[in-house]
This record gives sequence, C-alpha cells and structure tokens, in this order.
Amino acid sequence: MKKILIIGSLNMDMVIGMKHMPVVGETVLGENPTYIPGGKGANQAYTAGSLGGNASMLGCLGNDSHGRALLENMKRSGTDCSGLSQLEEYPTGMAVIYVNEEGNNSIVVIAGANKACDVEYLKEHDEMIRESDYVIFQMEIPCEAVFYGIERAKELGKTVILNPAPAPENLPDEILEKVDYLTPNETEIAKLTGKTEETLESIQAGAGELLGKGVKNILVTLGSQGAMLVNEEGVQQYPTRKVDAVDTTAAGDCFNAAFVVGLSEGMTNAQAIRFANTASSIAVTRKGAQSSIPTREEVDEVMRMEKR
Repeated sequence: MKKILIIGSLNMDMVIGMKHMPVVGETVLGENPTYIPGGKGANQAYTAGSLGGNASMLGCLGNDSHGRALLENMKRSGTDCSGLSQLEEYPTGMAVIYVNEEGNNSIVVIAGANKACDVEYLKEHDEMIRESDYVIFQMEIPCEAVFYGIERAKELGKTVILNPAPAPENLPDEILEKVDYLTPNETEIAKLTGKTEETLESIQAGAGELLGKGVKNILVTLGSQGAMLVNEEGVQQYPTRKVDAVDTTAAGDCFNAAFVVGLSEGMTNAQAIRFANTASSIAVTRKGAQSSIPTREEVDEVMRMEKR
C-alpha cells in the first residue's frame, strides 16, 4: 500500500451545543462544553489511519495535558506519530466549535503550537516527505510552511493534495500549478475565486478558473449534495446518501482523508470519491471531530448495503 503523509494542525476541540448561532451583540445559552481531539491535519491523519491507510503525520503539540491526550488518541488510529513534536514553549492548539440544533457549526481556531510547524520543522523531517507517495496539506499551519511543503513534495515527485481550509483570499499561481488535487468546499472555492454565489454553476465556473491556473483536479465537497470533480476530462458530480446530520464537524476532513486512502489503494477517482462520500456520510451522524470518524469495517458495510 502506498504511503500517505499528512502535514498539518492538531487542536483540542471545545464543542458547545446551542439552539442557534448568535448574531452580533446576541447572547445565547449553550450546553456544557465537551473536549474532543481535533485539528484539520489531525482529523485527516486520524481518519487515514482508522480507514486502514499507511499514514504518518507531521505537526506540533504543546507538552501539556491536551497535547498528551491528542497524541495518545492519534496513536490509537494506527497512524505513525514518530514525527510529531511536543514543545514546552507553546500550548497545544485549540478550536472552539459552536454547533446548532441542525448540526451546522461555526469554529474559532487558536493556533498555539501549530505556529511551530514551520519551514525549518519540515526541513528537519524531509525524510518523511521523501518516503511518502501522497502528501496532504491544509491551511491551519503557517502559509510559508504549506507552500514550502507543496514545492518540496512536488520536487520529489509526490502526489500533492491541498485542502484550502481555512481558505485564504487567494493562492499563488506558482503553488496552484503544483497541486494535483485541490479540495475546497462551496464556501472556500467561492472565496478563492472571488465568486459571490455558491450555486453549482458558480462553483463549476470557479473550478474552471483554477484548472486554468494549473491545478490538475478540483474536487469540491458539496455537503448533502456530495462532491464535484472538475479536471481536463470534464465535470462530474457524485451524489452521496441521505442521512440525518447531527454534527458536520470534521466531515470535510473525513472526506479528504478517505479519498486519499482510496487512491493509495489503487481506486480510480470515481471509486475513491464514492468511498469518501460514504465515510463522511457516517461521520455527520455523530458528534465531534475524531470521535465521529468511522472504522473501515463500518464504511465497507455501508457500501455493501448500498450495492444491494
């Protein structure tokens, strides 16, 4: 099985449930917070390991109770944690997540030790990039580290996946042309391309623009509508199964990691997207980030049931 390297953030998530999201100036009563391992990079690494991928992770933690809890939880997924760094000078990153009754969320991220996942740290762990086949990035570590990592991975001939979340205003063309799979959601592709609408037509137009800048594949996650793949072969939308969503936290991370696990096992793009859609459709029926991630057996069973 080909090797997957996830480079990114690790956070402890503080999840607060509430009836509805507060507007500016409004006070809303919330439930008692729960603490759940998270961080976009960690969610993707945890998913890749849980789904049977040959996965490793690079990222930074504080040497504190949250950091120790995150590390122990990651080890249970089967992901190689030997490259993770625990630091005395930074606290572990944190995300405060507000979830309404419909299962939708708003998130505030505090970087903490994720700031130390910088260019020098990646240079120190160059061997792990060399040994990988697929390298996944997000945008919760310093941008210069993401850009360096993409350039280095592509220089070494790796397949590069960039999940542009949280989305910057734009990405340099010289970075986009090195990305094999760009995986935004509807909001992120709108921000990256300056579109004001999030319709399927607007998303497809935005993906076409990114294709023109050199991205090989644009894979847009569409929530309950599944996913859209845009590349030189055309446009294809892949619907997902209907479920009652409880919490969408980490659904996109689950999709991204599951997709790359599929590719690493030799699946086609279409097969890997269907596999990823199934995994994320299970995740949204559970609360939390890594606590919502399904096992490989669960995903395989749902896919078998869908074929009947």
